Amino acid sequence: MATLSFSAAVAQWADKVEGAVEAVFKESVQEVVEEMQTPVGQGGRMRVDTGFLRASLLASTAAMPSIIPGKNPAPGSGPNSYATSFDQVEAVIAGADIGDTLYFGYTAAYAGHREYGSNGQPADGFVRLAAQNWPIIVDRKAAELKARLGL
Repeated sequence: MATLSFSAAVAQWADKVEGAVEAVFKESVQEVVEEMQTPVGQGGRMRVDTGFLRASLLASTAAMPSIIPGKNPAPGSGPNSYATSFDQVEAVIAGADIGDTLYFGYTAAYAGHREYGSNGQPADGFVRLAAQNWPIIVDRKAAELKARLGL
């Protein structure tokens, strides 16, 4: 997809319907993020204990959010102690233009260890595998929008 613009990847019908390309783009991005965030217990790839990793997700159109060394759950945090809010992520997606690069990153100190594995722990791959599904998600969102519009 690197050599192909997003709008070129979406069916030609979308170019003829005002707002269709943008809607497919934003809905597709939202679905990729939702897939990244889906816990193992709900069919996803992210192991969730306290919810701290999920809650550390940030979005940006300027630069990749950085992992913050030492940013860990508070000692004694129980299961699901940290609530996940998508407000910041949704605001970035809503404000994005088709030509923008969107960055989604986890700031928890152990985010990289969970993504790639370490110390005998397997890689979860929740970010990489969700990103690999981008073309499939775009095709699905385009088909859904086309059906909603009765085209």
